[in-house]
Amino acid sequence: MSISLQAPAPALVIFDCDGVLVDSEPLSLACLTAGLNRIGVAIDVETVRARFAGTSMTSIMGHVERDYGVTAPEGFVAAVKAETLAIFDAELQAMAGIADAVAALSLPTCVASSSDPVRLRHSLGLTGLLPLFEGRIYSAVEVARGKPFPDLFLHAAARMGFSPDACLVIEDSVPGVTAARAAGMRVLGFAGGGHWGHDRDGADLLAAGAARVYRDHRDLSALLAALPAETLAATSAQA
Repeated sequence: MSISLQAPAPALVIFDCDGVLVDSEPLSLACLTAGLNRIGVAIDVETVRARFAGTSMTSIMGHVERDYGVTAPEGFVAAVKAETLAIFDAELQAMAGIADAVAALSLPTCVASSSDPVRLRHSLGLTGLLPLFEGRIYSAVEVARGKPFPDLFLHAAARMGFSPDACLVIEDSVPGVTAARAAGMRVLGFAGGGHWGHDRDGADLLAAGAARVYRDHRDLSALLAALPAETLAATSAQA
């Protein structure tokens, strides 16, 4: 009996926000690093990027307490969030080409992000992207565990009415790719953000399980069209 190895074409595209829709990571990582330095955590921005990009503040503060022995004072997280939003007001930009790329998609879309709802709406509103996703924005605060666990992506898929194998995730972080793969979803890695100077080819994202990595959102439609055939070829080679 013959068995088809071709994966179905994606039916839902789930976008991460920070580092995918908006070029926020260089700004937010700098704010977080400065804040951690103020409370006695000896850490630089590159270490903050490598360890914490793509994860929630709850997860970050847990790591800081366990790994650095520093408990943040009351109000620390709120202060860092406020400082970050203030910098966003002055400097935040949408990723080049993302508005046109999303508008051109014929598939349903949504956002699933580690950011809290206030920051999410603020970022998308500032950059003019909010109307593209209004009513379809999901935050890690809505689930028990954030990335790299699959909870957020499974939650977004369920709310949108799609099975995990029908979803394609666009992610810029290793925890995000790991979470999507754990949810049984395919992933395209995006390495076009300002924080990806260390690995422009996205080797870390590929190693975590991304099917492809790209750097220009103008390529998204073509990548989506090619994904089922690429998945078939990869599966056939392993059979």
